Amino acid sequence: MKRLQIKTAQNVNIHFTMANVGQRLLAFVIDNIIKFAYLYFVISFFDFSLIENTFDNDQWTIKAIDVLLFLPITFYSLYSEILLNGQTIGKKLLKIKVINEDGFKPSITDYLIRWFLRVIDFNFFSLVFIYIASLNLDSNEFLLVTIFIIGKLIGFLMILFTNKSQRLGDIMANTVVIYLKDEVKFSDTILEKIAETYKPVYPAVIKLSDNDARIIKETFINASKLNDYKTLIKLRNKILEVTEIKSTNTSDREFIDTVLKDYNYYTQNM
Repeated sequence: MKRLQIKTAQNVNIHFTMANVGQRLLAFVIDNIIKFAYLYFVISFFDFSLIENTFDNDQWTIKAIDVLLFLPITFYSLYSEILLNGQTIGKKLLKIKVINEDGFKPSITDYLIRWFLRVIDFNFFSLVFIYIASLNLDSNEFLLVTIFIIGKLIGFLMILFTNKSQRLGDIMANTVVIYLKDEVKFSDTILEKIAETYKPVYPAVIKLSDNDARIIKETFINASKLNDYKTLIKLRNKILEVTEIKSTNTSDREFIDTVLKDYNYYTQNM
């Protein structure tokens, strides 16, 4: 499997194992099975004739209801990745996850770019095929079928041959998909010793992800050993920016240490 080294803004090197094309393809298949299951349920159990009879002369209303019924599968990958922290159900089962190239959680804009560019990654040449076919030209049928198939596979071909296993949507959104094979060790790296009587100070730390906490801890340990005050200041400012915690009068070290303890408190007691 490909390995990716990410150098964070705090000059900490973090290594990730990239999800390979097989894992992403299987996750894609699982997600599409879920979509088809939803379609089957809607078509089998929803009484479309009742809608047509109720709104017999109102074609716009009928079309609007059709659109509403199919919105869940249209935006499936978008809202899944936003709500499940970079994972769809397929990705979760395969233990793969979308992260930002800097190692942090992608923004909603990043997820939106990835979702929107699926049109090119998986359907662009399919659209070309439909356009050419609509012209009724004497085109080579084999060529058209080849264009259609390649159009469906272009995203996976890019994953296979790009250095960071990225499709176009990933490249434009600055995201990568990683394999969480070290999930247990990953969690262990963010654990902090806290007393049973510990009282948290900053509830807003729940805005951080496990990956954020790991980066913060590794950066904090390295900077503290080297007495790298500039990095500690940058790290504190980054935490304040992400969590929106109001600035405090504590020292940088004390603040970051408290954030890590608070994060452990909330994640272990929620």
